[in-house]
Amino acid sequence: MRQKSRTYSVLAKKRLKSFVLLSTFRNFVPRIETKMHLDISDEQVLDNAGIRVTAVRLLIWRQIRHGFHDAFSLGDLEAKMPTVDRSTLFRTLTLLTEAHLLHDIDDGSGSQKYCVCHLDDTRQCEGHVHLTCRQCHRTYCLTNVRIPSVPLPAGFVQEETEYIVKGICPVCAERRK
Repeated sequence: MRQKSRTYSVLAKKRLKSFVLLSTFRNFVPRIETKMHLDISDEQVLDNAGIRVTAVRLLIWRQIRHGFHDAFSLGDLEAKMPTVDRSTLFRTLTLLTEAHLLHDIDDGSGSQKYCVCHLDDTRQCEGHVHLTCRQCHRTYCLTNVRIPSVPLPAGFVQEETEYIVKGICPVCAERRK
């Protein structure tokens, strides 16, 4: 098992050094400057969240934290990490979501999406608007656009709120022309 952990660690280092992702849509999505937890190590982020750091969890967290700039699905993560078992990926996504390092998004596509909470106070990740392109099925977070308050009937207890704006992203709109 020790040898397998070292192999994952070496693979993670190689992937991180060679991985560069530029999203053309990223320039479209308005962003606000926030204090991000990117100034601390991957190991420290997991430890601060109360997650026991293992080689595989660290490998997965590094891929998620540094490899995805917008929402992603289990299938997207699986494609980036073919050497890691799907059930391990799913369990780790669940753990990271429960620790508020990720937030999950049900965009109606039938595939659960996840996005990294980049704020120091990860509770602020909840309650913002998401954009979903009906053509390419990508989902983007608008962390600076809060979900508006909705008056609820007396006695109704709100548990969660999701706000999805569906349409065509600029990249797909440009392709249609």
